[in-house]
Amino acid sequence: MNRPTPLLSVQDLGKSYGPHLGCTDVSFDLWPGEVLGIVGESGSGKTTLMNCLSAQIEPTCGKVIYDTRMDGARDIFDMSESERRLLMRTDWGLVKQNPRDGLRLGVSAGANVGERLMAVGARHYGDIRNVANDWLKKVEIDVGRIDNPPSTFSGGMQQRLQIARNLVTEPRLVFMDEPTGGLDVSVQARLLDLLRGLVNRLGLSVVIVTHDLAVARLLAHRLMVMKDGRVVEQGLTDQVLDDPQHAYTQLLVSSILQP
Repeated sequence: MNRPTPLLSVQDLGKSYGPHLGCTDVSFDLWPGEVLGIVGESGSGKTTLMNCLSAQIEPTCGKVIYDTRMDGARDIFDMSESERRLLMRTDWGLVKQNPRDGLRLGVSAGANVGERLMAVGARHYGDIRNVANDWLKKVEIDVGRIDNPPSTFSGGMQQRLQIARNLVTEPRLVFMDEPTGGLDVSVQARLLDLLRGLVNRLGLSVVIVTHDLAVARLLAHRLMVMKDGRVVEQGLTDQVLDDPQHAYTQLLVSSILQP
């Protein structure tokens, strides 16, 4: 029987900025359909790690190996820049904390979704518009707003549109950086319920960075806790949060440390 292949395999990853350590000695496997949460207070290294995993910055050392559809397992930093861009437009998604950074604000909501479809070869205007309509419904945006620019949307609507833009191409791996950050509590709850449903229905693999342990508990199957650029504890989400072993995790769980 063949052993299953991890979708993403991270080996001894590290990133330094001169004398400053961003992250170091990070290793893990992410499996198809798994949601991994990376938690820690501000400055713990989780955002640096996310940026390395999603090829936004190049690590100082280590490997990020992705099981591509066509060529099998490849270190993403051995790929050409054009190959990485194609990966990000098609097989990966990146949901940013501030949706304004992940959307084109000057074009319509439908065009924001349609651009991703065109990146995978869609050309028929009517088909693209129909799919965009369907995705606006999935993320609970009134389809009557399809021709409105996202600059006219609320923050919660912009975040839902960014999610639709990323998921319309049915990526296998999605990176999420504080997707509920900066939103009102009621808007957060609605967005989390939407995200959980989409992740489950689409069978997505997700790496999510958050300082909010309630978000991590709701979405993540497994957690990594970071402090000073290092992973200090990892395991199944309920196990880590209900029975934390490391002193730092215990402080996080008891809310003594504030994000």
